[in-house]
Amino acid sequence: MKTFKKVVVLFFFMVSLTSLGFSQATLKLGHIDSNQILSLMPETDSLQNELKNYADYLDQQMSAMAMEYQSKVNDYQDNVATMSPLIRQTKEKEITDLQARIQAFQQSADQDLSAKQAELFNPLIEKVKSAIDEVGRENGYTYILDVGAGAVIFYEGGDDVLPLVKKKLGI
Repeated sequence: MKTFKKVVVLFFFMVSLTSLGFSQATLKLGHIDSNQILSLMPETDSLQNELKNYADYLDQQMSAMAMEYQSKVNDYQDNVATMSPLIRQTKEKEITDLQARIQAFQQSADQDLSAKQAELFNPLIEKVKSAIDEVGRENGYTYILDVGAGAVIFYEGGDDVLPLVKKKLGI
């Protein structure tokens, strides 16, 4: 029984020392504004231009469909009094179908534009993330917080690693 008590006391003593050692470990915190570093990247302007050109192309397609829709509506309104019921029904169905196509195109265009943005910017984001990871490892950071993402409500202290990441990226 005495031996058991000694083992238990020794065990708790060891656990206390171990947890004390872990609690003494220092945290090295850093922060960066990912939006700022992305805006400083030389590739960002060309990617934004490419995305804008694609958005303009989709807008042109949408405008052409809207002009066709307006033309059909105007034609229908101008001639509705002289149309037979069959022609009127046919024209109304054409207008309704075109309206549905326009709405479907708008939804698809929005999704397509989001996919294009991800396709263009994900490699750049990965490049920045990789540089941040390397800076973190090379400089012994425990955490690097992204203050540009809006998830950090308050930060004081810690190091702004933006200059280190800029250097790593060569900008």
